[in-house]
Amino acid sequence: MQERLVVEAPAKINLTLNVLGKRDDGYHELETVMQQISLKDRITLCPGGEGIKVQSSSAAIPGDEANLAWQAARLMFEEFSIAAGLQICIEKNIPVGAGLAGGSTDAAAVIKGIDRLWGLHLSPERMCALGLKLGSDVPFCLVGGTALARGRGEILTALPEGPRLEMVLVKPDFQLSTAEIYQNFRLGQVKSVPDNQAFLEAWRRCDIMALAAQMKNVLESVSISRCPEVAVIKHKLGECRALASLMSGSGPSVVGLFGSREEARQAWKIMKDQYEESYLVSSYGRGD
Repeated sequence: MQERLVVEAPAKINLTLNVLGKRDDGYHELETVMQQISLKDRITLCPGGEGIKVQSSSAAIPGDEANLAWQAARLMFEEFSIAAGLQICIEKNIPVGAGLAGGSTDAAAVIKGIDRLWGLHLSPERMCALGLKLGSDVPFCLVGGTALARGRGEILTALPEGPRLEMVLVKPDFQLSTAEIYQNFRLGQVKSVPDNQAFLEAWRRCDIMALAAQMKNVLESVSISRCPEVAVIKHKLGECRALASLMSGSGPSVVGLFGSREEARQAWKIMKDQYEESYLVSSYGRGD
């Protein structure tokens, strides 16, 4: 067995997000296009020792069973009767509480890493079923690339390789409660919804302008009313010549799409002066 394994854990953004209604189980029925981006954590797994231990470069994330990466390791060990110790070291680059699936992608990296270290040879479907026990975003983080997600986000249709997206990601200095955002969501308050079919057609044509026209997130109808700064960031990205901007997930991070890497870089320099946690990012494919 390897002494250590390093697994990349890319952040996730939503390029579109529509809520179709509330289900009988209390979850909301979603239809969203998810995209991994170049901003990523690095997870180092070192088998040995006693129990599961988590260390991180960030004091903002827990080092015990409250950490989703720790939970992923415990799930895998219990599911496959693995009696071993594991040290998990997280180089944390994804902002915490940002709507970027930072915890979910770390958990996905642990599932993949344990599969490789212990030679389990799990199918993608098996890994996704395990990941769903940890959270709705974990299956996508396991599949990666770009995908249309339905249900809670676990019914995934992988998209073919599309255009390279050059973006600026801005995480304001506050957090939003995902549960509170969904609890206060009302379909009647939504003024504009994404046409995901039109988005998929534009994706296949690599038509950036048509993509931009459908980059909408209906949860902004709740988030902006509670935190107007989300709308301010969207406006500022527009002033920087963004083709489109939208909140990722339940927020508060906002993503702006640009026509070129250089345009994105110039916008990033401007936004960085106003928001410390601003990132120049691009789309991240399954083959990256």
